[in-house]
Amino acid sequence: MTKHRIVIIGTGFGGISTALNLLRKGISDFIMLERRSFYGGTWLQNRYPGAAVDVPSPLYSIEGEPYAWSQLFAARDELESYTVNLIKKHKLDKHIRLNSEVKTAQWDEDNKNWLISLSDNSQLETKILVNATGPLSTPVVPDFEGKDSFKGVSFHCNDWPDGLDLTNKSVAIVGSGASAIQIIPAIVDKVKTLHVFQRTPHWVLSRPDMYFPKWFRKWLPKKWLYGLIKWTIYVHHELRVIAFKYSKTLLKLVAQKPALRHLKKQVKDEDLRQSLTPDFVIGCKRILMSNTYYPALQKDNVVFHDKTSGIKRINESGIETTKDEQLNVDIIAFATGYDAADSMISYKVIGRKDLSLDEQWKTFPRAYLGTSLPNFPNFFVVTGPNTGIGHTSAIFVIESQMRYIMQCIDIALSSENATIEPTEYAEDNYTRMVHDEMTKTVWHYGGCQSWYQNKSGKVIAMFPGFSFTYRQLCKSFKKHDHTINL
Repeated sequence: MTKHRIVIIGTGFGGISTALNLLRKGISDFIMLERRSFYGGTWLQNRYPGAAVDVPSPLYSIEGEPYAWSQLFAARDELESYTVNLIKKHKLDKHIRLNSEVKTAQWDEDNKNWLISLSDNSQLETKILVNATGPLSTPVVPDFEGKDSFKGVSFHCNDWPDGLDLTNKSVAIVGSGASAIQIIPAIVDKVKTLHVFQRTPHWVLSRPDMYFPKWFRKWLPKKWLYGLIKWTIYVHHELRVIAFKYSKTLLKLVAQKPALRHLKKQVKDEDLRQSLTPDFVIGCKRILMSNTYYPALQKDNVVFHDKTSGIKRINESGIETTKDEQLNVDIIAFATGYDAADSMISYKVIGRKDLSLDEQWKTFPRAYLGTSLPNFPNFFVVTGPNTGIGHTSAIFVIESQMRYIMQCIDIALSSENATIEPTEYAEDNYTRMVHDEMTKTVWHYGGCQSWYQNKSGKVIAMFPGFSFTYRQLCKSFKKHDHTINL
């Protein structure tokens, strides 16, 4: 059995941030487990056409790691380059073990260690376990009748096949969310026919993208300039919380009205425009940004299906709609999202007294600071329950969690048998605060169902406030909120 002081599960930005913080502390005895055959997380996994970040690139970067971005909203290939550059620059690849899917992680009370079992039947032992698999790592495909009978090519867009030839093909895109609105414009001119299935319309704002001139890219990696640009963008985006939480009038003024103008400007057909107009308050679901989605839907080779013409069943040749139309297609791509609320962790975690995480979370996922849990010593979840952000970069939240996790790790490594976990009282108080505050937000009152919510209807994905408030909570370590055994 292999032993490490710290095991990190995941090699995306959550895992990278954890590893970099450990190296800064002089801790090198750690391993990063990756279930795939390649490292890097989201921006190496998502290879679908048109993939790009939806927050400005300088904001979507690791603290102290500037990059000469070519445009304001970086495309997938550039994000891959940035991710790989970070791993190579800091030699994190030496700490990464590929093709290592975790099946179970179980706390050993006698030895004060975590025992980790992998799919190849090997085992690891570690004092500290950090889950950094990310909330958007479990794709969801609805269980359509006949789905497995289709003889063409079908897949979730998270697993877009390498080298897929779309030329002269009839393609169906199921979904109209964040991935779909990037895929559709990117492939519409390549395919013969494109069927787009929309269950629920989303609010879409124009995308204020721009390419940076060469002279600007040359100066951009300068830390002082990069920091200034990053924090200017951060402040601008942080102001959005005022609308999301404190002012319905402001939300309509600065977001919903511009979205309606954008829709009216780009879609002249009244019937189509009506089908594309959401019936919930903007912000309740993720706000999308695109200048090309609406025009793509109006191409001659596109057939748009709203809820009145949904999928009745899938058969060998394609899709039968609820209007009893048979659509013969070559490819079905499911852009149907992820289970970000109920399946945050895909493997089995067993804590003290054989208590499983599934059992502790049977009502809804919850954690102290969205990061640590009573009954699960020396265990930390990066981007855990209620750490999502609808207005700024998720990396800011990850780096905020690091302020807390690293303080806990110092305590856990202070002696051979040291353990730390939040008290049930502290976790309960924190969770109550989060969900009380959530009632003030558009994610709660906005009148929609979204992936922000779990099966019970609670908003699990989002933090109900300013991200700097969350960072301060993570920085202000409260010893009395924890059970510490040294």
